[in-house]
Amino acid sequence: MATPYQGNVTNVGAADGAGPVVRAIGIADLHRALQRGWEDFKAVPSHAIILCVIYPVIGLVLARLVHGYSVLPLLFPLAAGFALLGPFAAIGLYELSRRREAGEPASAWDAFEVFRSPSFGAMLGLGALLLSLFVAWIMTAQAVYTAAFGHETAANIPDFANHVLSTAQGWWLIVVGCGVGFLFALATLCISVISFPLMLDRHAGAGEAIATSIRAVLRNPLPMAAWGLIVAALLVLGSLPFFLGLAVVIPLLGHATWHLYREVIVPDPAARPVIPPARPRKPAADFPANLFPWKRS
Repeated sequence: MATPYQGNVTNVGAADGAGPVVRAIGIADLHRALQRGWEDFKAVPSHAIILCVIYPVIGLVLARLVHGYSVLPLLFPLAAGFALLGPFAAIGLYELSRRREAGEPASAWDAFEVFRSPSFGAMLGLGALLLSLFVAWIMTAQAVYTAAFGHETAANIPDFANHVLSTAQGWWLIVVGCGVGFLFALATLCISVISFPLMLDRHAGAGEAIATSIRAVLRNPLPMAAWGLIVAALLVLGSLPFFLGLAVVIPLLGHATWHLYREVIVPDPAARPVIPPARPRKPAADFPANLFPWKRS
């Protein structure tokens, strides 16, 4: 069981009454967050993989669709754009880390307790915003490719790689595409780096969570930039081969993000947890009938 967070309470931001107090952190705090995230993953590996198995599956499906429909230029933007949805995709992992930190049971079903959080509606709202950013990124990436090569399509992956790496238009595409992608990634980092853990922990609204996340980035520009690079590097590694490594990378980053939140935000000593009503246990013998309770007499 993970021990409760006992961070250094010195060098904190002033309490301005506008929201949670933001602490200044350093690179060592990022390492500690990753280390604790890895401990969480080792403690509940099967649960984390079950939660995230859809992630590499979707990646494989998208890769096949992209190849089959000869729209190879969107393969990299689709893979890179997953990072924009990652903070929302990991909400169940935040719940597992929260429960381990509090000494509560952490199982696969417990991860879905996040759906009963008082702030789950706010999480959905911010998730919709991230989805909008993802769609805007894909549309922008398509526009950049069209500006470079027109509506010309590549016959296969080697042909596409040759177009991109051996022509002036290809290098223009790389520079502009990476620059625009950086702006989307920066926007996502600013609004969501600690937003979902804050909503889960303190039941904050989406507006307060976004504002606090932006304040955390502004107070810690270099550590947050380093965190963004760490996330990007791990996602690249996890995408090889065929996105299968994401089954480990996504749980690790999800758990680590919870602990990053603990490093950045000063705990509220007056906070009281909101305990949802107990969920009735359903015997295994009733499966699959217990999936359809309205049909039971």
